[in-house]
This record gives sequence, structure tokens and C-alpha cells, in this order.
Amino acid sequence: MKKTILYLLISTLILPTWGKNEKYNLLIGTYTNTGKSEGIYSYEIDMTKGEFVRKSVAKGVNNPSYLAISPDKKYVYSVSETPDGSAAKSFLFDKNTSVLTFLNASLTKSGGPCYISTSEKHVFTANYGGGSISVFGRKPDGSLTDVLQVIQHTGGSINKKRQNEPHVHQAIISPDNKYLIVNDLGTDNVTVYKYNPKAENDILIPFDTLAVKQGSGPRHATFTKDGKKLYLVQEIDGTVSVLGVSDGKLSLIQETTLVKKKDIVTGAADIHLSSDEKFVYATNRGTANDITCFSVAKDGKLTFVQQLATGGKGPRNFAISPNGKHLFVAHQITDNIVIFKRDKKTGKLTDTEKRIEVGSPVCLVFY
Repeated sequence: MKKTILYLLISTLILPTWGKNEKYNLLIGTYTNTGKSEGIYSYEIDMTKGEFVRKSVAKGVNNPSYLAISPDKKYVYSVSETPDGSAAKSFLFDKNTSVLTFLNASLTKSGGPCYISTSEKHVFTANYGGGSISVFGRKPDGSLTDVLQVIQHTGGSINKKRQNEPHVHQAIISPDNKYLIVNDLGTDNVTVYKYNPKAENDILIPFDTLAVKQGSGPRHATFTKDGKKLYLVQEIDGTVSVLGVSDGKLSLIQETTLVKKKDIVTGAADIHLSSDEKFVYATNRGTANDITCFSVAKDGKLTFVQQLATGGKGPRNFAISPNGKHLFVAHQITDNIVIFKRDKKTGKLTDTEKRIEVGSPVCLVFY
């Protein structure tokens, strides 16, 4: 009996301490052309103390607006989103010291890379300006080969101001590593490429294309862990689509929207699924500057839960903390990252009133 009481007493004393240990490490990609940022930042986040400590900054990178960490966490890849000399860049990454050491750069051979992703063998950029995808090999030391393949999209859609040509906005690997999913804002198409990691030439082969709502502008998507569903946000009109994925083939399951207010300018930006796959979140820029939460049913369909202001202007990428308790939103225009507390049961967000001041933040990656 005495042992039981002692055990309960120790448990009572220890458990709250564990619950309060909320430290995260965060990489931040930015736009340097505003003159407010120096490159890629690394921060240590201590939510218990409300302290945000800059650990390092990788300078000399023009507009590292999007980042990707290699599967083994030893390397970081960034785009260099510039009108001339657009490139992908590689860095050796020491996650213990948070220091990034530049390795090399490789030209995308297509303008305006805005998204980057990586597999064990390759790195992919989505080139908004050029309307294409670039594929690079990863060398044993983490550096990049010259571009191995560039796939040019063609066509357009009904919005003559935004869709007179292709604008590839994202390229992501499927969970089974068999396909690359590519969203083209300019053509209103989501294209599936079969991924051949051992190939030397035709690394990506066109496999399937789904035409989504005309004039919607597909931008970002996120997979379920089993790879059977894809949640897609469309930039131009704020549509959110639930897509089914079966052996690389896409199908439309549901369409809903981020637009809940009248007379707003829409600029939907990013979308993510909570780790328990019970909630989907998406940001909207323009004049909305809000984030929307949807609950996920067993069949994958979405139901509106909450919409609230993000606390800044130009909410771009956002990230949910590793323990799911917080959600961080990067604001490109107001130069800050706003931190929300997240209710894991309801999915609802509450502004913590805590901010990290960073020039033109765009991409957030926890490590």
C-alpha cells in the first residue's frame, strides 16, 4: 500500500513537468528582396517560457522562399526564387547546433521556383514563373547534381489575368514514394507523375491528370498518411477539394470553400492535416487574412469548424508543432509569425498573443 501511495505521489510530481516541456526547433524560409531578411533562419522555441531564440542564419541566399529537409535530417534544400539565375540550393544541416553550411547551387533551367521537395535520391522544384518541374539528383554528400529533367507544362484556363499560361505551384511525393503530385495554378490541373528513382533520364513520367474547378487555381495539397486522400486548396477562388487517390489515379470526392465573408479578395495559400488526421487547416491571404479549420469525417469529407483572423497580413505557409499543441502562421507582409494554441479535441485555435518578428517569412519547417 505504501509503495502504491509513493508511486502515485511521484507520478503527480513528475507528469506536470513533462507536460510543460514545450520546446521546438524551427527553420524559416524568407524573401530577402524586401531588404528585411538575410536568408534562412533557425529558431529555438520555448513555449513554456515564451522565449524565441535565434540560433543561426544562413546568409547569401536570394529569396529562399521554400525549404525542404532530407529524410535523414542531415541536409536542407531551398529554392532561390529570382527572375534571373533561379536555382535550387543545398546545405549541410547540423540539427544539434542549427547551423546550415552551404554546399552548392544548381540552376533550375526554368524561372521562379516557389516550392521544393526531396526524396532519398532526388530533389524537385515547382517553377511558378516557368510553368515547369525541375528534377535534381542528390549526391552522397547531400549536394545537388545539375538538373536531370525539366518537364514543361502548357495551356491555361479561364482567368485571363492569372491563368494565361501554366504556373506550377507545388510538387510533392506520395507516401508510398511511387508518384509525384503536381499542382498547376495556371491550367487548373493536378497531374500525377510516376516516379522512377532508379532511372537516369525519365525520372518522372506523366501518369494521370485531374482537371479541377475552372478558375480555381490549385496551389497546395497535403496527403493522408496512407496516401489514399489528398486535400487541395485553390488560390484564386478559395476552393478546398478532397481528392481520392487509388493506384496513382485521382478522383474528386468533395468541394468546399474558405470563403465565408462577402466582398473579400481571395488568395488562398497553404493547407495541412493534423497528425491525428482529424482536422484540416488552410490559410487565406488577399483581404481575408484568416485561417479556417475543418473536421475530417471517416470518409474523408470536411465539415467547417472555425475561421479566425491570423493576426497579420499575408499569411503564407503555416506549421503545426510536433506535439500538436500549437500552430505557427508566417505573415509575409507584416513580418511576423503568429502563434496559436490548438485544442487537439475540437481543432479550434486561440491566439496566444505571442509573436516572432522575422522579415518576410514564408516557409516554416519544424525539425
